[in-house]
Amino acid sequence: MILRGELGPGERVAEAPLAELLGMSRTPVRQALPVLAQEGLLTEHQTRGYVVRGFSTADVLDAIDLRGVLEGLAARRVAERGASRTLLQTLRVCLAEGDQILAEGHVADKFEALYVDMNVRFHQLIVAECRSPIIQQALERNARIPFAGPQALALDKTSLERMYDTMAYAHRQHHCIVSALERGESSRVEALMREHTNPVKENLNIPVTGGEDREVIPRLALVR
Repeated sequence: MILRGELGPGERVAEAPLAELLGMSRTPVRQALPVLAQEGLLTEHQTRGYVVRGFSTADVLDAIDLRGVLEGLAARRVAERGASRTLLQTLRVCLAEGDQILAEGHVADKFEALYVDMNVRFHQLIVAECRSPIIQQALERNARIPFAGPQALALDKTSLERMYDTMAYAHRQHHCIVSALERGESSRVEALMREHTNPVKENLNIPVTGGEDREVIPRLALVR
């Protein structure tokens, strides 16, 4: 409900009404709320129990950059060990799917869902291949920040041409990442994965200032 925007930033999350809404007793709700707070989705309030955390633009940009660092580390580990034939084959399937999606030359029907599905599989394959539960868990937690995970795509309906160009550039990066993995270029693939988050920030069209931007982002529409 929080990730879908049904509970907005600053909104109170109380045991009794939430339990009634979910059709369950208050005990599991009472146990879940501090866990959600620990995961960063709720904030403990001095007098109101828990409220939904509001994410600032700085939070979102930091989370996107952190994802690049973590995925870059994962890709580096894979390249150092040597990417398996199975991984390379499945990544090439993703590349072919992306090429086909983008072959239209513009944002066509179902473009978003198809591209997101391919992009999620591409990133998950690399992270899984690094075989590090710590990196995987860190990425899963980080992905709870809006737009921080590969499953989230920000759509600018007012500039579909610019959005297409950005996604086409991101997919060219996919090709470069696979080539670097195949050649065992660990430093290069790490740098490519970190650079790969920049198209996400461009699509969000969030102004980046020199200082901290603490403006809280309202409910966000995510394509998942």
